[in-house]
Amino acid sequence: MNYSLKVAGLERQLPLCPVNEDLTIGAFVIFGDVELTCACAAELLKKAPDFDYMLAPEAKAIPLVHEMARQSGRNTYFLVRKAPKNYMDGVFSAQVQSITTKGVQTLYMDGADARKMRGKRILLLDDVISTGESLRALEELVHQAGGEIAGRMAILAEGDAIKRDDIIVLAHLPLFNSDGSPKEPD
Repeated sequence: MNYSLKVAGLERQLPLCPVNEDLTIGAFVIFGDVELTCACAAELLKKAPDFDYMLAPEAKAIPLVHEMARQSGRNTYFLVRKAPKNYMDGVFSAQVQSITTKGVQTLYMDGADARKMRGKRILLLDDVISTGESLRALEELVHQAGGEIAGRMAILAEGDAIKRDDIIVLAHLPLFNSDGSPKEPD
């Protein structure tokens, strides 16, 4: 089963993947899709509020934040990691429970990146916002770093996330029943 998604002037067929017996999601992955990544980055930049730096979680949002930085002429963006690396200094963390990852995850920020964020406007980016838990963790890390949230953006709002008035997105991605039919919004 597939879902036909139209976003940023392009159409893609998303495979439907069961999460449990009551929930199926459309697998939206921009890895390897340069055309889609570039188009979505351009459309998001048109809607972006003023910001100093962009921050995204590892890993699926990396192509998006990189392309948005390239198109906007920015030389620096930041990532939060799923594991601390030896080169990271003064690491701190926040926990997140994502719909697409089993169990609780911890996201880590490099202290050197945090020092650059202090007092700056940070634009939070992700590929898909569903429960908002990844965004919440990013916000927590930005606040710990002393930065200000400039805005929250994603390519897609999944399920009821489309009802949020604090995010900027390009399109809606419904949640699905096990038979592939879209779930009715709450």
